[in-house]
Amino acid sequence: MRRFEIKQKIWSLAGKFDIFDEDKQLAYHVQGSLLKLFKEFTISDSQGKTVSHIKQGFSFPFQRFTVTFADGKEIRIQRRFSLLKAKYDISDFGLEVSGDIWNMNFSLLNQGREVATIRQQWFKFPSTYQVDIYDDHLSDLVISLVIAIDYVKEKESSAGSAASS
Repeated sequence: MRRFEIKQKIWSLAGKFDIFDEDKQLAYHVQGSLLKLFKEFTISDSQGKTVSHIKQGFSFPFQRFTVTFADGKEIRIQRRFSLLKAKYDISDFGLEVSGDIWNMNFSLLNQGREVATIRQQWFKFPSTYQVDIYDDHLSDLVISLVIAIDYVKEKESSAGSAASS
């Protein structure tokens, strides 16, 4: 099992921050785009090697992201309509999401077996997530998925705040 802590920098306009492992060692670096119509993120490992590139695409009415990994494999993450809880489709990887994505407290399942848990740590500023990955070869995928879902959640939250003002 590997444990990661994702703590976003509040004042980074582009979305630039580091992800640390359970030993407080740098595991990933995230660099977001600035001034692009559709948001992009590049995730690099601790040696600076790109592990994935996340690109927001146009999709009405919900956000869609394409994650391209260093080996060329691609997956799509798309929010789908649901009245009570946020639900996401993760294409071409056979993973299911179980739990409450909107509150960032969920698990990823592979054929019914839990492979990762994601929990937002409340009362921590800025947003902080604990990510436990039980299947080590899924680390890059899970980290990329959390970054994309958190961005969608942030955008929907800011849109809701603007609409209520």
